[in-house]
Amino acid sequence: MGGTDLALSAIAFGCGGNAGLMVRGDAATQTRIIARALELGINYFDNSPDYGNCIAEENLGRALKELRVRPLLNSKVEIRAENLDDIAGHVVRSTEASLKRLGVDYFDVLQIHNGPVDPAPAMEGKFYAQLWIEHFLRPGGAIEGLQKLLRDGKARYVGFICRGNDGAFVRRLLDTGVFHLINAPYTLINPTAGYVKPAGLVAKDYGDVLDAACDVGVGGSIYSPLAGGFLTDDAVRGHERHPLARKPPDATNDSTQRNLTAASKLHFLARESGITLAQAAYRFILMHRGMTTALGGFSSMEQLEEIAAVPDMPPFSAAMMERVEKLWATNFQG
Repeated sequence: MGGTDLALSAIAFGCGGNAGLMVRGDAATQTRIIARALELGINYFDNSPDYGNCIAEENLGRALKELRVRPLLNSKVEIRAENLDDIAGHVVRSTEASLKRLGVDYFDVLQIHNGPVDPAPAMEGKFYAQLWIEHFLRPGGAIEGLQKLLRDGKARYVGFICRGNDGAFVRRLLDTGVFHLINAPYTLINPTAGYVKPAGLVAKDYGDVLDAACDVGVGGSIYSPLAGGFLTDDAVRGHERHPLARKPPDATNDSTQRNLTAASKLHFLARESGITLAQAAYRFILMHRGMTTALGGFSSMEQLEEIAAVPDMPPFSAAMMERVEKLWATNFQG
């Protein structure tokens, strides 16, 4: 992971709500799939108190205690409007609560779950997706809280999330030298976290942050690798998602239709390689030089086995990638 002493598995175990296992699954199934993930060499587990309102942290802590294992662990801190008067203190308190739920003394990586922006966003209700960059940097801000946790040994390394249209602010945080890992979505449908945005592509711009991070020795962790579940054979064929998975957006939604069209156009990668579309999505991610780990979300043992096989697969050929780049350039109309 960047310039650290951590060696993360290329596929990590994501505990979020999209796949649903760690939020809506039963305890026995959770423990069984986690045990198999460890057997397959997955050594990094990504969590957050926001996943199921702390349920995913509690469930992972229970399973790890039952299995008597201690893999590399990540969790996050969400900063909301009610925390703005004492951000540093909230970062510490939230982390201590997460450590208690997981039954451990420290995190290998701790991240701020808000992405940096300017000007300050409206922090209404439970909103935490973004945070004014000055609230990271100012005295008493998020960085001050993270530095206290580092000094106290409650976090070994720290990071933050990238939310799109924020490349300049991500680079400002990277320049502080405090951070060791960023989380960003990098997919076959929207590759802009790892490419300069193609001129014809209509998508949120993630500002090629993976290359920027790599250039300063910071690792890249990829979330939502299947673009919210669209980069799967089932999605392309119109099949139902796994019962534990989050329900898909309205099929009549313009964004949903665009994503399904894009996934269908990209399906040639799977057909011509003899793999599934989900495997193709991960194979693409693993080809990027700034990629440290891809956060797999697993609803079932079968999905775990499917994705765990990807690191042994060859990369796509230059000719295949040229075809993908043409699809981006035409906004998947070519």
